[in-house]
Amino acid sequence: MWFPIEAGRQLEKREVTDVSEFRVLFVDDEVDFLETILKRMQKRGLTAHGVHSGEEAIAWLQQNPADVVVLDVRMKGMDGIQTMRQLKSRYPTIEVIMLTGHASLEIAREGMKLGAFDYLMKPINLDELLYKLEDAYQKKNIQQQKNQKIEEVTKPSD
Repeated sequence: MWFPIEAGRQLEKREVTDVSEFRVLFVDDEVDFLETILKRMQKRGLTAHGVHSGEEAIAWLQQNPADVVVLDVRMKGMDGIQTMRQLKSRYPTIEVIMLTGHASLEIAREGMKLGAFDYLMKPINLDELLYKLEDAYQKKNIQQQKNQKIEEVTKPSD
């Protein structure tokens, strides 16, 4: 399967991972946005779940696995940066994509310094989000494979 990507003024073909292979958690306190993005992602075959706060994200991940978290920067209570710090300390291989508006672009950049995979500006382009989700998922898989090889090499022989 391929989707066109805008590269300058030309479109190029890009192979796309089967999105049904990975799980995404969306974290956003804007109820209408969250419901809409979940419906659109699920319609495209993505296993997507949503919560409304950083606290809910931490609790949800304790019970459910996710490969990528799409996290709003500005939320009531625990904001996106605080949430990302907790996520990365508890689940180091989970990839985080930050969502931001113009007013919080600097905060998204701070998130990148703290380990976010990338960030997107709201309103988001769904195709661009899907590409970033795929890239984040692939990065997570590569890191997990490296970790497994390290464990195999350093595992004491019986």
